[in-house]
This record gives sequence, structure tokens and C-alpha cells, in this order.
Amino acid sequence: MPRMQNTHRYKDYAAVFEPSRVACTTIVLVTILGSEGAAETCLAPARPFVPNDPASAKEYEDLIRQDFENYISDVQDYFRCMEEERTRVFTEAQEVSQEYGRFVQAMAK
Repeated sequence: MPRMQNTHRYKDYAAVFEPSRVACTTIVLVTILGSEGAAETCLAPARPFVPNDPASAKEYEDLIRQDFENYISDVQDYFRCMEEERTRVFTEAQEVSQEYGRFVQAMAK
């Protein structure tokens, strides 16, 4: 029996992977994954520990107070890092989306 060829398999490729859909997918992936090497790792600081025992808290008051002050400083650094990374990835996603649009146009010719 002759084997049937699927001649229409890629006929509507552009319709299946329309530019806006793929561009959105690309933006989401870039946002989630970032780019290799350029992405910064933003690590959230650990919460300060406060003992349940009031006597222990009083005994280590200076250390606990310093832990809170360090946490507040570190969490501000963390927020700055996250904002810088969000800005970087947003710019990159725009560039990738434009690059994809040029690619789609070039393939349509």
C-alpha cells in the first residue's frame, strides 16, 4: 500500500505560531529564565531569629537588634537587586521580541 505524505503538515505553520503568540511566549521565557551570564542572582535575606524566652532575648538584645538592622539593610539591597534585574530582563525581552519580528518578516519573504 502506498505511503501517504502529509503535504499540508507545515502549510499553516505561520498560523499555528503567529508572531504575537510566540513573541509573548518568548517574553515570558526571557522574564523567567533571564539570559545566561548576564542575569544577577538576588537572594532574599534570612529573617532574624528572636528567642521565645524573654531572658535569652534580653541577654542577646544587642545581637538581635543588630540582626534586625542588618536584615532591614539587606532586604533593601534585595529589593534594589530585584528591580535592577526586572528592568534588565524587560529591556532584553523587548529586544528579543523585536528580533523575533525581524526573523518572522525575513522568513515570510
